[in-house]
Amino acid sequence: MKVVVLGAGIVGASAAYHLALKGAEVIIVDKKHEGQATAAGAGIVCPWLSRVDDPDWYNMSKASALYYPSLVSQLEEDGETELGYAVVGGLGISKAVDELKQIEQRVTERKKDTPEVGEITYLAPGEPQKLFPPLDPAYGAIHVTGAARVDGRLLRESLLNAAQKHGAVYLQEEAELVTVDGKVTGIKAKSETIAADRVIAATGAWTPNLLEPLGVDLPIEPQRGQIVHINLPNQDTSEWPVILPQTGYYLLAFSDSRVVVGATRETGSGFDYRLTIRGVSEVLNAGLDVAPGLSDGTLKEIRIGFRPMAPRHIPILGFIPQYDGLIIATGLGASGLTMGPYFGRLAAELSLDEPVEDIDLQPYQPSKYLVNGGK
Repeated sequence: MKVVVLGAGIVGASAAYHLALKGAEVIIVDKKHEGQATAAGAGIVCPWLSRVDDPDWYNMSKASALYYPSLVSQLEEDGETELGYAVVGGLGISKAVDELKQIEQRVTERKKDTPEVGEITYLAPGEPQKLFPPLDPAYGAIHVTGAARVDGRLLRESLLNAAQKHGAVYLQEEAELVTVDGKVTGIKAKSETIAADRVIAATGAWTPNLLEPLGVDLPIEPQRGQIVHINLPNQDTSEWPVILPQTGYYLLAFSDSRVVVGATRETGSGFDYRLTIRGVSEVLNAGLDVAPGLSDGTLKEIRIGFRPMAPRHIPILGFIPQYDGLIIATGLGASGLTMGPYFGRLAAELSLDEPVEDIDLQPYQPSKYLVNGGK
């Protein structure tokens, strides 16, 4: 089986890796657009603390989080250990006792069928600061031990490296789909036309551009996110938990004395690749409101990413009815680094006609979202 994977973000890199593991002939083609979401993102792997109650979103997010340990172990066997991944625990924080009780109730309910949530502990105001020193001591928290964080750039590079170790070919070019009699038969890149049995479109926010020449209208739009990276010299941040306020912003730390604060959710931004005064100030103010101890940190960099947003924030995965041979895998929105590795594995299984047994893919079918039937 020969499969072309379009897009080398977290979904495409994972799909390519899992295909290569199974012995498929894999060609990865990626334009490397400015603002690729994976390159900008820092991942929090903790659906347990999420306020989202849509069962379709939660089921995919939960299955994705549970897949991480297996993936990390497999990558280690392939010599890829620099992922920025660690189980560090998570804090759902609030200054309101009633809100903390609601968080605790939600997490406790989710633990009933998912013991991987870990231990659940109520922390009174001031106690969370012992785990995340810059935090405002007025915050209490619900602490869960099963939360993890991951570095999107490092994980993607590891997946691509491992895929190539297993024989995948990686081309950094722009490509378009090639169709014959209602079937996608491959892609046309700058250097060559490549025939394939299947094509996986893991092209993120750029998926509508790819499909437009086919007359297929998929309602994915880019949402700009601006994310701030702060250095805290001489501080050991390697075991700090991820922080999930009830505002939609987040904080997480890595082992290199770095704290990440994110991120704006700028719907309607288009592909406007700019840092804006409003966006940067919004992120910094939100971060300092939660963790005023970051104020003496060093501003290292600010990244921009375009999240692929789908209706209802439900990701899209599967074949489209108009063209045989094409699998769409996109629409992960702000959950890209949680869902991406597992989502890529599912796309690989679909492309090889393997049965998907551990999750029902019906809620994520592209046909549910095609505008006017897709044309």
